[in-house]
Amino acid sequence: MVPTPMKTRPRAGLISLLVIATAQLMIVLDDSIVNIALPSIQDQLRVDPVHLPWIVNGYILSFGALLLLGGRMGDLWGRKRTLQIGLLVFVLGSLAGGLGQSAEMLIAARALQGIGAAMTAPNVLALIATTFEDRKTRDTALSLYGAMSGIGIVIGLVLGGFLTDALSWRWVFFINIPIGLLVLLGSRTLVAPQRNTGRLGLLDGILGTAGMISLVYAITRFGEDGLIDPVAYALVLGAAVLLAAFVLIQRRSPSPLVPLSLFRDRNRAGAYLTMLGLAIGPMGILYVVTLYLQQIQQYSPLVTGLSMLPFAAGIILGAGSAPKVLLKVAPRWVTGVGGFLSTAGALWIAWVISGEGGWLPIAPGFLVVALGFGLGVMALTQAAVYRVEPDKAGIASALLNSAQQIGVALGLAVLAGVAATVTAGSGGTTQALVGGYSTALVVGAGILLAAAVLALLTLSGRVNAEEHTIDELGITRA
Repeated sequence: MVPTPMKTRPRAGLISLLVIATAQLMIVLDDSIVNIALPSIQDQLRVDPVHLPWIVNGYILSFGALLLLGGRMGDLWGRKRTLQIGLLVFVLGSLAGGLGQSAEMLIAARALQGIGAAMTAPNVLALIATTFEDRKTRDTALSLYGAMSGIGIVIGLVLGGFLTDALSWRWVFFINIPIGLLVLLGSRTLVAPQRNTGRLGLLDGILGTAGMISLVYAITRFGEDGLIDPVAYALVLGAAVLLAAFVLIQRRSPSPLVPLSLFRDRNRAGAYLTMLGLAIGPMGILYVVTLYLQQIQQYSPLVTGLSMLPFAAGIILGAGSAPKVLLKVAPRWVTGVGGFLSTAGALWIAWVISGEGGWLPIAPGFLVVALGFGLGVMALTQAAVYRVEPDKAGIASALLNSAQQIGVALGLAVLAGVAATVTAGSGGTTQALVGGYSTALVVGAGILLAAAVLALLTLSGRVNAEEHTIDELGITRA
């Protein structure tokens, strides 16, 4: 039997909230914190331009590919223990990165960070339900989790620029060590449910992980080499074959890595698909506008990072207001409206950029894009992890994390590819760059619109205003 979530004392509850928020923030900001430091890393270590992107992609690849495995490990071997091991691995990867003396060392360190992140992220989300009993506190924890998923990217840009300018690029790695150790210490306040019966099948793990690696690697190649890379298409085909074989084995397995029963719930399956589309838009938009501000407006890396603060404000506003909204409005409408808001914000930014406007007129669009994203992420998180069986909470969380991580990678690849293609076709001038960026933003708006429509077609139209009981959350009383 799985124990009831403890009624935490105020101090213990506050520590648990800080652990959840900080762990998610640390993981997400590593998607972007190293980007700002790449020029300094290249100069000091004499990194070949061919290898430089892999200092970023090493993290994305291992994180995205191993999320499913990390979530299921938590279900079967203990979520709290898996999270703590993941934090330790992440800290060791950060130490190795800060001490790195070559591109190869940095790429290996980033891969190690990604492994730790894949063990940590899904189990942070799954532990929310077992640590906080009452709906209000649980929704607060989910709000913090959702907010950190978005503003971590912005904080990474700002913090990376500051640390690189003020200290050294090595501190974009070293900064994780004290934070990670404090989170590891605070994780003792989280409730550790009893482990579930079952085991990880060797063939399940190999096929699932290989399929995810092929898929994420294909996406990173699209981002580097454009949408005409034949190797990337071959990897997509390989991923499709591997994942198809994986699904066939899951149907027959007594203890599947990904229980297919999770997808029989239309609301949950819709949440995963919608998250994929919703994550493509804002993160791709963030990337395109970052390039625009630096290459067209000639902003420094630190000023560019600070320019993203309206995005962070919108995420906080959206994620913070969503729990109260969801007590009165069905997830279908909250996510749909969030998607439409993000679509409108993206179109506004595209219009401003096409007229070569500066940061000030872009800022409201950033705020609206992030507001819609924050609302949507909160509604989708509840749809994915509430009312799930206790032995599947980790993998249910991992699937949502995987959809978001793959969506982020796709957003970067697709929008960067569109911008590069349009720019090259127009002669590569400054005006061509502007045209490429604005076209990419229109494509991003189209993806967000499709995500909003998908939410309206698949998510639940029922309002869950009542207090969730322990049994509804899939937690059985001892």
